[in-house]
Amino acid sequence: MESMYETIDKELISSLSFPENDVLDDDKEAILQRQNDLNRALALGNLEHLKIKIYFEDDKSKKVVDTTIWGLTDERIILKQGVVIPIKRIYKTI
Repeated sequence: MESMYETIDKELISSLSFPENDVLDDDKEAILQRQNDLNRALALGNLEHLKIKIYFEDDKSKKVVDTTIWGLTDERIILKQGVVIPIKRIYKTI
């Protein structure tokens, strides 16, 4: 799976453009799993300061970043320095 994704530094994410559509389409089970994984990743980031891999897609290609999730809203995850990724553009977190 990793070979399909381009590794990106979190500092470059703020320059990316994200479409509005959900990469998981209407797969309700996958969307629920994604939300559960994000909640877990947030707890690990805040309590243990553990980094996770976030697999996502911008308007050009699939990407992966290894970082800590510092915050979570209904629509976005928040990384250090206020960098955000729309939840609808995330495939999974590990």
